[in-house]
Parts: sequence; C-alpha cells; structure tokens
Amino acid sequence: MKVTKIVVGIIMIVLAIIIFVQSIVKGFGNPISAIRVYAGTAELIVALLYLASGIVYIATCGIDGLGGDIAGLSMMLISWILGLLTFKIYLPLQLWAWLALIIGVGFFVWHIILNRE
Repeated sequence: MKVTKIVVGIIMIVLAIIIFVQSIVKGFGNPISAIRVYAGTAELIVALLYLASGIVYIATCGIDGLGGDIAGLSMMLISWILGLLTFKIYLPLQLWAWLALIIGVGFFVWHIILNRE
C-alpha cells in the first residue's frame, strides 16, 4: 500500500497541475461572465484539493492509521460535489470530479479492508 499511495500521490499532483493549467487557459479563452467565473473558480479549488490530497497521500504512506485516508476522502468528496454542481456549466470538470470520488473512496475502503484482516 505504501508504493501505491506514493504513486497515486504523485499522479494526483501532476493532475492538479494539469487541472490548474486547464482552468487558466479556459479563463483566458472564454468571455467573462458570472457563470464562467464560477466554473473557473470551482476548477481552481478542485486543482488545489487534488494537490493537497496528493501531498497527504505521500506524507501518510507509511502510517497505518486512517487519518490520511479520511483527510483524502473528505477533500475528494468536496471535489466531487464541486464537480457535480458545475456539470452543466463546464463538462470536463465532471471527469475530474468522478476521478476524485473513485480515488478517495477507493483508498478509504481499501484501508478499512486491510485493517479488518
């Protein structure tokens, strides 16, 4: 589980950079309106949450407790909710939202199953 958390943490940090750049480029390409600003802000928050979750997974890779997984799950749930709130405004954010839910819930359930054995 240590190696998986490190690898997924690094992937999440790279995805955070991609999401951040995507939101910046989208902000320059679209006319300014209240709806587009909300979607861009939501995407920036999702990028920051991906970055924070990646750092948490890397920092807690050797810890047997559930603290890091609960923190990662909560950040990924917030990303998922933001993605669901903006799915009609900006469709690519929905991809990042569902990926966040899969990663957050997956690690949490996997850790609970390993602790039960």
